[in-house]
Amino acid sequence: MDFRYPNRKSTVSIQRPVRQNSKGKQPDRSYANRGMTFEEDINHSNDYYLQTGKSVIHKKPTPVQIVSVDYPKRSAAVIKEAYFKQPSTTDYNGVYKGKYIDFEAKETRNKTSFPLTNFHQHQIDHMKQVIGQEGISFILVRFKSTQEVYYLDSSHLFHFWDEQFTGGRKSIPKTYFEENGHPIQLGLNPRIDYLKIIDQLFFLDD
Repeated sequence: MDFRYPNRKSTVSIQRPVRQNSKGKQPDRSYANRGMTFEEDINHSNDYYLQTGKSVIHKKPTPVQIVSVDYPKRSAAVIKEAYFKQPSTTDYNGVYKGKYIDFEAKETRNKTSFPLTNFHQHQIDHMKQVIGQEGISFILVRFKSTQEVYYLDSSHLFHFWDEQFTGGRKSIPKTYFEENGHPIQLGLNPRIDYLKIIDQLFFLDD
């Protein structure tokens, strides 16, 4: 089955070849594997939070528009072609200690800054609405070259977003994350303990 992105000619197949090691076996995909993607690290962290009863936070499914369907059998339908639709809000949401949690996770290969092209206006509007309802909204950003992960409150993002339309820079300097964000060290359980930062910022008296 092929998935097509809106306004793009290329397609992305969801069937990927399985890599094997030198012994012809599939590699160990346990959470001890340090080659996990940023998304996998966050999902693993959320699973750990859920299993330990700490929070209920999930990744929102990417909306899909089905284009072509085959019916090889009367009892079964096979999706042959579909488009990934642009997400309307952010990547993750849930609840922690009675507070609504909502955040976006991004990574960049840029070594000195984080491009604002990673976001869309509707996502910025959504984060502003969350904060307006006294929810907790933030972004998690990983700089791939150094494997550094930062927690940054969404309110810091708004200034840079608005300034880019009036001649301001179109990225957030890495130094800004270092000075105003909160670094998160990669751990085991959870892999990315962002709730520890939320505790420090919002539940210090608990």
